[in-house]
Amino acid sequence: MTSSKSLEYQERLAQGGMMIGLGKRTRRAYGFDEIALVPGSLTCDPEVCDISVKLGYHKLEIPIIASAMDSCVDVKMAIALGKLGSLGVLNLQGLQTRYENTEEAYDEIAKSDKDHFVELMQKLYTAPVKENLVAQRIEEIKKAGVLVSASVTPNWAEKYGPIAVEAGLGVLVVQSTVTGLEHKSAMGQPSLNLSKFTKKIGCPVVVGNCVTYQTCLELMETGVAGVLVGVGPGAACTSRGVLGIGVPMATAIADCAHAKTTYAEKHGIAPIIIADGGMGVGGDICKAIACGADICMIGSPFSRAKEAPGRGFHWGMATPSPVLPRGTRIKVGTSASLAEILTGPARTDDGSQNLVGALKTSMGTLGASTLAEMQQVEVIIAPAILTEGKVFQTAQQLGMGR
Repeated sequence: MTSSKSLEYQERLAQGGMMIGLGKRTRRAYGFDEIALVPGSLTCDPEVCDISVKLGYHKLEIPIIASAMDSCVDVKMAIALGKLGSLGVLNLQGLQTRYENTEEAYDEIAKSDKDHFVELMQKLYTAPVKENLVAQRIEEIKKAGVLVSASVTPNWAEKYGPIAVEAGLGVLVVQSTVTGLEHKSAMGQPSLNLSKFTKKIGCPVVVGNCVTYQTCLELMETGVAGVLVGVGPGAACTSRGVLGIGVPMATAIADCAHAKTTYAEKHGIAPIIIADGGMGVGGDICKAIACGADICMIGSPFSRAKEAPGRGFHWGMATPSPVLPRGTRIKVGTSASLAEILTGPARTDDGSQNLVGALKTSMGTLGASTLAEMQQVEVIIAPAILTEGKVFQTAQQLGMGR
């Protein structure tokens, strides 16, 4: 005799639904490696493609920015990125605000072996954040005449945010692994009220991270200028393995981009979507924009720049956690100058350099002259897109086979 549960399961399958097992419904999600962009009948020259984007009341000429990770953004790197038309986000709770001179700390991290680097980082990051350095680092970047952005976790936003803004901060990023509107504290402490905070802080606020339509929509209602999308896709992040959480980036971006559409239908305009992590080459960035991102925030590609402070290494923001590290240190090497990585010319064949050129060329091939048009191109599910016909590249570890 067939049970009612079994009949329900079979009925849902027949209707196209998916289930992990009885009583646990699910759905398919996609990463960048599983999708492809479809060219049509319209093309345009890359030179006519406008990739500029608004972040609050600021305009960025390049929609590819550096994440707030100590391995890829210090004062010098932030200035260099700004002068190229991009943006480097400084970690206000990282090495830059814990040490007046960071050289020794970076040297120790680079020299540490695989078995002891986590303990070393936990030790280095126990040094207290110095409020005078928070202001000093912002002022140093500001003096160079570029837009200044910095990141802080929600529990320290009320303390360090105003100090940074007074020193000249242009964009504040309030960031944690997962950010929602409500947080239950074991200590009974109230969570950051984003709505009140965005109104009083004095600069555009970006908040994250999230991966779902509803959460993204709720965060947008707080008055933020942008929402960070992505949990665990970063090259040095281990949250997906340690915590079991995350959504593949193509689906996460598309879901959150739909929240932006819903918000815009109600309010006329909407905060921007910032894809955070999981993009290592130009093709990933192109796919992120096509799925609905307005800006792509990357870490490991910039950590390979000659100007990057990480000495050829890259590590996650949660690597130094004193209780449960959720990041690791990876060796990325030093491949090219920042300008070559961002704007070219590329000297490699794997898509890791001239990211702007890749985006504009892809847009031209797809007939998209603006980012808004790029977000409307056809996206297909294509699991074989990176392997089809690439036997020799894979075997010889060339191009897409690296």
